Amino acid sequence: MLQTHAKYNIGQVVRHRKHPFRGVVFDVDAMFSNTEDWYQAIPEESRPSKDQPFYHLLAENDQSYYVAYVSEQNLVPDDTGEPVDHPDLPDLFGDFDGAGYPLHFQLN
Repeated sequence: MLQTHAKYNIGQVVRHRKHPFRGVVFDVDAMFSNTEDWYQAIPEESRPSKDQPFYHLLAENDQSYYVAYVSEQNLVPDDTGEPVDHPDLPDLFGDFDGAGYPLHFQLN
């Protein structure tokens, strides 16, 4: 049986290791759970292993807000102490506490 431990927590602010965006974790998959088409669209030399946690993020960059799906290997903690401005944050989380966001309700 595969045992996986997520490195990042729901409500934690993280940033992408290579791309200029950051976000708040709102869900975690123990291993890849997106479509095969999505996976194959990633250039082969950059394609992450499927057998690691993948994170759903309320993400932002300088131009937009969106939802991102990112492998654990491509994330690092965001230690800036700055809040994320994604407009959907208040639907799921309370106010930024300097390190992350507390959940408003329990997820399944």
